[in-house]
Amino acid sequence: MVAGLMSGTSLDGVDAVLARLEGTGQDITFDILGFDHMPWPDALRQLILANSTLEHSTVFDISQLNVRIAHAYAEAVERVAVAAGHAVSDIDLVGSHGQTIHHVPFPVDCAGSDITSTLQVGDPSVLANLLQVPVVGDFRVADMALGGQGAPLVPYFDYVCFRDEQETRGLLNLGGIANITILPAGADRSDVLAFDTGPGNMVIDTLSAVFFGEPYDDEGRRAARGRTDDSVMAALLEDAYFVREPPKSTGREYFGMSFAERLVMRCQEEMNDPGPEDILAAGTMLTVLSVYQAYARFVRDSCTLDALIVSGGGVRNRYLMDRLANVFAPIPVRAIGEYGIRSDAKEALCFAVLAHEAVNGVETNLPSVTGASRGATLGKLCIPA
Repeated sequence: MVAGLMSGTSLDGVDAVLARLEGTGQDITFDILGFDHMPWPDALRQLILANSTLEHSTVFDISQLNVRIAHAYAEAVERVAVAAGHAVSDIDLVGSHGQTIHHVPFPVDCAGSDITSTLQVGDPSVLANLLQVPVVGDFRVADMALGGQGAPLVPYFDYVCFRDEQETRGLLNLGGIANITILPAGADRSDVLAFDTGPGNMVIDTLSAVFFGEPYDDEGRRAARGRTDDSVMAALLEDAYFVREPPKSTGREYFGMSFAERLVMRCQEEMNDPGPEDILAAGTMLTVLSVYQAYARFVRDSCTLDALIVSGGGVRNRYLMDRLANVFAPIPVRAIGEYGIRSDAKEALCFAVLAHEAVNGVETNLPSVTGASRGATLGKLCIPA
């Protein structure tokens, strides 16, 4: 029995799954026993957000968050165990993604050497000792040590759980950042393509907070009342990240507040007296069109999708989902719930699977996705005292 934890760039809280896992690789099977979402307390959310920006982060705060978030993760595991009717002592293993503070996927000079790096806080050793359960965490760094970007990590899960002999599938996750996995029919591991397409909910949520004082646009109702402008969309889609070829990954350091401010400025320059709902509509359509542009530019010529399967918090945004269905037509756009997995539980389940595979010594990075020189078993195993 394995618990999986995910707290993403949307900063809405911790998703926790409890699952029974058997087998490895394409023979893996799972039974989801429980799911729970634990929202971040506002003070903790604000501290994480501040320390995800270069302007406001401090060594003291990051050191404190590394332990504070581990305590929150322990609470999340306890909550999902109760929800599933189990005791924490029944759990054999925990897989924890950690909370990303900073991600540097492209080389930057550090004291004379070009270095890539990533930092997820919520120390797995602290968590293991709080729960008295072994924990696998810090999944990204082994791939980065081999020249990869350490992201995205979900494609292994997509491959073993959604590969199909007859159907070519796209797996789109709309968290704070959007990432897509392409699984050609009958694909081998080396055939998998995946990358971050750009913002998922991140820009939408930022604009919703700035203009309406709300953490998200409920079901996309406000954006649905706005208008969009083709010139604004065209200008935004010329951003260097969108045109960069995979492998590529990104995060809040790129598509955070400063990017949202540039979007607002572009709307004000190109549109006639844009209102807040117009700007929110532009932010929503940016997610939609950046996903479709990524498919059209990097995938379609070699691989035509038979279905696009969507997960993550963005599934609850009806306007976003309707626009995706419109631009991808006639390719069907389906919520992952149609395949028996809650849209908000997928990533937590993924880290339960990655932890399970780690202790079985299975390589779970995909070099075709991350750019690593070879496969690697991902994650650090922390044993409680």
